[in-house]
Amino acid sequence: MVSRLAWYRAGHPPGTPCAAAMVNRVSPDTTVYVPVAAAPGAACGSEGCGSEGCGVAGAGGAVGAAVAGCRVVTAETPDDVADERPALVWTNSPSNPTGRVADAGETSAWIAYCRDRGALLVADECYGEFGWDAEPVSALDTRINGGDVTGIVGAYSLSKRSNLAGYRAGFIGGDPSVVSQLLEVRKHLGMMVPAPVQAAMTVLLGDDEHVRIQHERYASRRQVLSAALVAAGYRIDHSQAGLYLWATLGEPGRVTIDRLADLGILAAPGDFYGTAGADHVRIALTATDERITAAAARLAG
Repeated sequence: MVSRLAWYRAGHPPGTPCAAAMVNRVSPDTTVYVPVAAAPGAACGSEGCGSEGCGVAGAGGAVGAAVAGCRVVTAETPDDVADERPALVWTNSPSNPTGRVADAGETSAWIAYCRDRGALLVADECYGEFGWDAEPVSALDTRINGGDVTGIVGAYSLSKRSNLAGYRAGFIGGDPSVVSQLLEVRKHLGMMVPAPVQAAMTVLLGDDEHVRIQHERYASRRQVLSAALVAAGYRIDHSQAGLYLWATLGEPGRVTIDRLADLGILAAPGDFYGTAGADHVRIALTATDERITAAAARLAG
């Protein structure tokens, strides 16, 4: 397990994650990319914000884009949008919900793509500590960006690595000019992180042992639950990293949700994260060990 913090500590000024503050990068005549399947950030059908190819624009980047009235396009790789010239590209690796990991080549390709077009790359790397079948890479890694963070911002959170979701504790690093703009804007939007939360973050960011324990705990749950799902006939796609299993029975995800509900198992329908996930469900590893074991037993009948 490689700590994501190494690349955020490498002299990149910290800030507060605030996708909406990046709205000054976009306008009604600009384009923003978000992943094909991503955590819901804003409902944005074509009438709402001009989105293409998605029923829900995922990732926080879509929120500011929707507010600005810009055109939102879903894309998985640069090849999907080779002829476009976006203002901002929001990537998410490891992905929520799919657990897909972009390798070094793909991440480098996005950086080159954005630099060629003068676009800002915002890399959501909040699940980066939890790689299982693939090692997540950071866009701030000097081996990926050639030692130049111009036009690159990485977003990092303690919600996953330290179970600190309720604290809303996170930060950004990367291009100093972008970070300084966000620091200035946040003052006027009231998004300063409270001092007690910053104090807790300081302690937790200085401790890697609890992250190692978290990693082992989730790995054990993943082994139990994934084996039970496969034995019950599910196919697990991607899921190389992160805190979820992206599973399908080859039927509409809402039907699968009903099946799981009948067993007393709560999951999220894949279409929460965009139409591309309509035949999948997202099953979390965040329940207790006892509940994960119980779910596995129920799946086995």
